[in-house]
Amino acid sequence: KNTTHFFHTHTMVKKSSKSDNLAARLALVIKSGKYQLGFRQCLRSMRGAQAKLVIVSSNTPPLRKSEIEYYAMLSGTMIHHYKGNNVELGTACGKLFPVGVLTILDAGDSDILRTIKSQ
Repeated sequence: KNTTHFFHTHTMVKKSSKSDNLAARLALVIKSGKYQLGFRQCLRSMRGAQAKLVIVSSNTPPLRKSEIEYYAMLSGTMIHHYKGNNVELGTACGKLFPVGVLTILDAGDSDILRTIKSQ
């Protein structure tokens, strides 16, 4: 018997350049800037007017999202709703765990604040 197996190769579909661009900017912030992870740290830094930008994952609970948006409105902090879930945001930050909320205190060498503001 001569049987041949055909292997179907899956090609990776490239995501939009916006998400790649944001991931690269996030990596630069992680490397050269100051940031905090987590909901409670986010609220604490917004109350102290230290936060410049808050990035919230797509699967953050709605009540938590609205609380973050309320604090952001009071403190004048920019907010960005990340397209991916908390696992993807954690991966974009270079962490091996899920990240629901990322607060950027100092962007470092990255121009993420200007990029988010222009969107």
